[in-house]
Amino acid sequence: MFRPLLFAIMGCCLLTAPSYAANGETLRKTSMDFRDVAKKATPAVVSIKVKGIASASSDDSDDEDGELDDFWQRFFGVPKGQGKNKREQKEDQVVGQASGFIVSSDGEILTNSHVVKDMTDITVLMNNGKEYSAKVIGQDANTDIALIKIDAKDLPYLKLGDSSDLEVGEWVVAIGNPMGLQASLTVGVVSAKGRNNLDLTRVEDYIQTDAAINRGNSGGPLLTLDGEVAGMNTAIVTSMTNGGYMGIGFAIPSNLLNAVMNDLKTSGSFQRGFIGVALQSVDNNLAQSFGLDSTEGALVAEVTKDSPAEKAGLKQGDIIQKFNNLPVTDVGGLRNAVAFIKAGTKVPLVVLRNGKPLNLSVEIGSFPATNSVAASAKNSLLGIQVENLTSELTSKLGSESGVMISGIQSNSPLAWAGVRKGAVILEVNQKKIANVDEFNKAIEASEKGKPFLFLIKQGDSTRYISFKVG
Repeated sequence: MFRPLLFAIMGCCLLTAPSYAANGETLRKTSMDFRDVAKKATPAVVSIKVKGIASASSDDSDDEDGELDDFWQRFFGVPKGQGKNKREQKEDQVVGQASGFIVSSDGEILTNSHVVKDMTDITVLMNNGKEYSAKVIGQDANTDIALIKIDAKDLPYLKLGDSSDLEVGEWVVAIGNPMGLQASLTVGVVSAKGRNNLDLTRVEDYIQTDAAINRGNSGGPLLTLDGEVAGMNTAIVTSMTNGGYMGIGFAIPSNLLNAVMNDLKTSGSFQRGFIGVALQSVDNNLAQSFGLDSTEGALVAEVTKDSPAEKAGLKQGDIIQKFNNLPVTDVGGLRNAVAFIKAGTKVPLVVLRNGKPLNLSVEIGSFPATNSVAASAKNSLLGIQVENLTSELTSKLGSESGVMISGIQSNSPLAWAGVRKGAVILEVNQKKIANVDEFNKAIEASEKGKPFLFLIKQGDSTRYISFKVG
């Protein structure tokens, strides 16, 4: 009774046999493509060794809350306190190893800014064994791109391709020096394009790939099968336990590399646009709080005093829906759009204010070189304790109104949103509060079933947080 089934299976095998041969030929062709890329690109990929003196300014500048440590833990699996691309700290010396690739015959090399930042000794090791001392031509922390140079001529180099031509699912090749293993090649596909809101850098437009990238790959090229640079490998999502590859890597696209590199050559820095706002994404709770039908747009959490945004009339709580006549879908896309517009350019905006659209115009600027007894109230519903601002707290926290969070439960909604003890609540449901009494009244007046909307100042940043209780 099984014979008909057996014949059917054998019949299928006979029918599909020619396709196996065709697939085998396709795989051999793809393998030859990989070999061609390796032969063409490997001589232009270099290992970069760095040394420097550990100091507060080198690893901890602008990082009072440990944000850099969190970054390196999350994306490189580095224990707190080591940071900076698996750099090991021995007494006062910082030593590290990464990758880079040559982009001109006279020795210009692209790598990551975090690789060479604050380093006093940079050595480039070629694939043929030659070593050169390198100097930094320019670097930009906002994009994590650096241009360095060695004194050499007639070098093999790689051409920057057009990353806008990349397609999801396309084969790509990563070459670098993971774990110190020079000229290692891995292959994968483009998993996604235009990744932003990762909080890796201020300007984000990453290519996501599943090509294996590990510690030491930072600064190496991501290549197409034509051997052109599609991007520069920069970060990975990794396990906290072993810091290894998990199939999610990010590369800076070649078009961004090209734009920044040209600025670094001429001025030593990337001249990005600036309007002077702190932005945050619109999630479902925020959309509901602001009466929106979708989560598109960028919410203005803070406007810098005397900035282009303030001069244009932008206000805290505005939702930017269009920038330069194009719809704003998310915060990352808006940041990138602003960054690549030259200072002095006037750009139209459409913002939503109090539920009504408003047309504004902003002139892009250049990014700048940055008495009473305390009363307390405990709110078990929110899981926080707040107190009035004394004159001492006002001076310390830089806020003249609001209430300070003096205690917060680890499982509270605000704690889950990243709010910490010492943050100041400025508004509740878009109403300014000056003291604990006003805070309690605002909480009591909140409509049941609707999310709370808090405006919170934490450190130097201000942002809206919307959450539901229960």
